[in-house]
Amino acid sequence: MRAFITVIGDDKIGIIHGVTSVLKKNRVNILDIHQTLLQEYFAMMMLVDLKEMPIGFQELKDDLVEVGKELGVSIKLQHEDIFKAMHTI
Repeated sequence: MRAFITVIGDDKIGIIHGVTSVLKKNRVNILDIHQTLLQEYFAMMMLVDLKEMPIGFQELKDDLVEVGKELGVSIKLQHEDIFKAMHTI
């Protein structure tokens, strides 16, 4: 199973570390990653593989939301199928 993670917020030190720490802890593999700065705003998108994850999808989503609150950024986790459906015309 694959999913997309999006991170958006004010740029600051530690965003990537915070997100990837949650992924490492839960054995989530990053397949592709893109990040950019839009003036002072940080934006990142990741495609991740969840097949080795020992926890449920909702638990990972909750963990990422919590880290996002700590970092002051918005973190969204979506199944690949849902992401594709939302972005297909």
